[in-house]
Amino acid sequence: MTPDAFMAAAKRKGMLEPDVTATQIADWLRSEYGLGNGHAGAIYEIIKDAQASERSVDDKIDEHFTGAKAHWRQSYDKIAEKSEAFGADGMTVVPAADYLGLTRKGKKFAIVIATSEQMDVGIKLKGVEPEGRLEESGTWNALVTHRVRITDPSDVDAELIGWLKRAYAAA
Repeated sequence: MTPDAFMAAAKRKGMLEPDVTATQIADWLRSEYGLGNGHAGAIYEIIKDAQASERSVDDKIDEHFTGAKAHWRQSYDKIAEKSEAFGADGMTVVPAADYLGLTRKGKKFAIVIATSEQMDVGIKLKGVEPEGRLEESGTWNALVTHRVRITDPSDVDAELIGWLKRAYAAA
């Protein structure tokens, strides 16, 4: 069977439902198709990857603001809305497992990471001296040069948006 055929069979069998575990899928592959552990694991990875690519960008963004991090969603939305207005070529959000990347023409100019206590905005501003809330990123994240810690929704202000706009222009 091809990977696509396994996907179709998994769909028919109900193995693509959100509550189905990796163990259940592997057990099904072993029992119905006689696959060994390695092959069952490989097919599971193909199924999982296909499911991940089917999720929309909005769904992936939503995942970053679940549970104790949900209260940061409005602050993130404000950052995204302001960033989308920076230029005619537009800002794109690229969700990763641990952060949301803000890009211009495929070039990352900022990242957003939410925890229950704070939301961090990493910004690429090469050659800009850190000042006040605009800290050096240091070991926090190598993707950016600076970091701004957001501990209150009011911290998403004109100063932060100005730094993001400078980074967007440089991207």
